Amino acid sequence: MNCNVVKGTRDFLPQEMNKRNYIFNTIREVYKLHGFSQIETPALENLSTLMGKYGEEGDKLLYKVLNSGDFLSKIDFEDKNTKEYKKLTNKISEKGLRYDLTVPFARFVVNNRNEITFPFKRYQIQPVWRADRPQKGRYREFYQCDADVIGSDSLISEVELCEMVDEVFLGLNLKVEIKLNNRKILAAIAEIIGQEDKIIDITVAIDKLDKIGYEKVCQELEEKGLTKEHLDKIEPILKLEGNTKTKIKTLKTIFQNSEIGKKGIEEMEEVFDNIERLNLSTKVDFDITLARGLNYYTGAIVEVKCIESKMGSIAGGGRYDNLTGIFGMPNISGVGISFGADRIYDCLEELERFPKEISNTTTLMFANFGKEEEKQCMVWARELRKNNISVEVYPDSVKLQKQMKYANDKLIPFVALVGQRELEEGKIQLKDMVTGEQKTVRIEELKDILR
Repeated sequence: MNCNVVKGTRDFLPQEMNKRNYIFNTIREVYKLHGFSQIETPALENLSTLMGKYGEEGDKLLYKVLNSGDFLSKIDFEDKNTKEYKKLTNKISEKGLRYDLTVPFARFVVNNRNEITFPFKRYQIQPVWRADRPQKGRYREFYQCDADVIGSDSLISEVELCEMVDEVFLGLNLKVEIKLNNRKILAAIAEIIGQEDKIIDITVAIDKLDKIGYEKVCQELEEKGLTKEHLDKIEPILKLEGNTKTKIKTLKTIFQNSEIGKKGIEEMEEVFDNIERLNLSTKVDFDITLARGLNYYTGAIVEVKCIESKMGSIAGGGRYDNLTGIFGMPNISGVGISFGADRIYDCLEELERFPKEISNTTTLMFANFGKEEEKQCMVWARELRKNNISVEVYPDSVKLQKQMKYANDKLIPFVALVGQRELEEGKIQLKDMVTGEQKTVRIEELKDILR
């Protein structure tokens, strides 16, 4: 019997969960400081909700769930259409596991429009699933930590997202770089070469620039129908150099006849001007090659990379102007950021940046010397817990060596030894498991020490 976990998924040991919760709690506290409220949505969504929102490549990565019962009974296997993947899928599967948190959030907003106040600031920390090829930093099941503002066109929100990125990674002690672009600028690139209908192909290819290089991107674009003349026009844009102000100045000239291009540049100028005023610790760079493959972005695009690791993107997001429109609630703009907790975990692990104390789930363990001692230890343990001190009583009266090994394995920093003499005197022998020092204390003194 194969009892291995599914490839691309993982079990998490207690010490790993402590580290993951450290990440979640750091992100959660920043979200709360900025006035975001927590929601949750189901793991399962109707495929009609999910399909067509992530582009053709994204649709292929959706996990589809087979219908209940005899789902094959209505399938005509003699019908040639049965062999077509999409048509067959529609007949045997109506539900799927969520691919991200943004599309379900848009559905949530539409369903709950009368229960929420706009602009609505929500955060959500839940797992998502993608039928991807597992590799380092890429999993089939992973957590996203999203924050979105929906119901406002203000570019203040884009600035606030960058501010939150800065605060999260300062809290996690990771050095990162924020890259910004604007989907309107990418649309202008397609427009100036007269290939507006190929905007998706162009953005999907450009998004791979830092992974496969300029030559292979050009090759991919040629396969999609772009000519050498088109590529010659695009080249100076994709190879744009200099600081943000220089890039914007150059693009103003290139896009002087493109209304959408001018709008994109105007938005970028405002965002960067406000970011500069905040004096963030994190570098924020204008990267015109940043595309991100999701079709629903319409304005700003954000990507965050750890500059101390080769992990790739560890957070990202952008503005979507009409995602709720597909669910019957048009003209509602939103913008959001998503932190990839699993990739952040891998970066912190690789760089040995997790604080050592977060592995301690228990501060004090009472050793068990017998039934009478055990009764008093349980009373003292309850008193300590009322003082917000994490305590456990070893459940069995076994050899002390075994109990001490348990404390060592769990990285419990203190052990309380209460034998017959200590019981009579109302005292506790406190052993520091790090230094090996031992001293006799009363319960009130113990509270002060452990606090």
